[in-house]
Amino acid sequence: MKKIMIAAVMLLGASTAFAGDSDALKAILKATDYAQAEGLVKSSLSQLANNEEKAKAYNKLVELAMKTYNVQKATMAANQTFEQLKQKDKVQPYDTVAFYNSALNALKAAVECDKYDAMPNEKGKVKLKFRDANKQSIWDARTMLVNAGQRAAQLRQNEDVLKYWGAFLDTEDSPLFTGISRDSQKAYFGQVALFTSEYADMLKNHELANKYIDLALKDDSVKAEATDMKLRYMQEGLSTRQDSVNCLKQLADFYAQNSNNEVAFNSLASFYSGLGMKTEMSKLISDKLAQAPNYFAAWRAKGLAELNANKYDDAIASFKKAIESRPKDALALTYLGFSLNAKAAGVNTIDEQKKIYTESLGYLQTAKEADPDRRSANWTYPLYQCYYALYGANDSRTKELEGELKR
Repeated sequence: MKKIMIAAVMLLGASTAFAGDSDALKAILKATDYAQAEGLVKSSLSQLANNEEKAKAYNKLVELAMKTYNVQKATMAANQTFEQLKQKDKVQPYDTVAFYNSALNALKAAVECDKYDAMPNEKGKVKLKFRDANKQSIWDARTMLVNAGQRAAQLRQNEDVLKYWGAFLDTEDSPLFTGISRDSQKAYFGQVALFTSEYADMLKNHELANKYIDLALKDDSVKAEATDMKLRYMQEGLSTRQDSVNCLKQLADFYAQNSNNEVAFNSLASFYSGLGMKTEMSKLISDKLAQAPNYFAAWRAKGLAELNANKYDDAIASFKKAIESRPKDALALTYLGFSLNAKAAGVNTIDEQKKIYTESLGYLQTAKEADPDRRSANWTYPLYQCYYALYGANDSRTKELEGELKR
């Protein structure tokens, strides 16, 4: 009896070891085009015997997608050669959409293939069968998605932009590409992330917009633009005070992680001011100045808070401290002009008033030179006040600015 039992166990083991592919997998492997194979994979994935079969099924999709990709790529390469040799009669038609879609399909299938390929088998061991064969060719196909997204952008196919560039960005950290250097894409990865975020925002997909802007924030070459966009996303759609409070928490968290980012500081300071949170505003400024005594944005924010509180001498001192580090900042110069003019209005003697207005005039003229189109600072009214006080209502300079005020 013992011998029979052993024989039975051996037979069972042999049956397991030499089991063939399931019928579902056989049908997938017999498919001759991508659409047919993809349909079979979607409909019969749960019928596949194990992770190994699932990896094989997705690898079949990789093979079919890459077949189309390579045919189109070869045609395009041959055409370039014919164009260079001025043999235009030999140029063959090719399908750009099929080329880019096959790159996308190959990438998605390869990532799924790698996912199942990396799962333990029945013995608990991982034996990668497809990664090495796939990763380089799929990396090249993935890179083509940058061009695919650019073409879609030129054609104003916004959803396709998000499809192609999104797939490119989403697979950056895929284990499939273990060992491949990312150096070649450093020059444009952050830019792609920035643009993709913009397209996601245009399509009202705020989750993806924030996802991709966070990727862009990691790239120093686009960090300034990415920060502006991130902060703008936080402040979109605010309609109630509670919305503002929620946004304020996001801003505070972002600033805590980016305390050297001036845009983040300014946004947080602006929110504190707008919500009347004077204690928090004061602490933000004092903490920053304790850390960096000459920090421009903190001195400018301090001056604005003092100006709003009618503490003109304090405001003047703070704005002067700000422009020590940035003498051409039009906004700080304009605020300084406002503060000086407000102080002058409270002075009783004409001579003392003119002295203060003359000082203000110098700063405001510098603001005008720095920002003639008033893109960041509207210096027009305080400069008009100076002209009126110093030269009179009928002076040509006063008249000219009076005309500007009426526009």
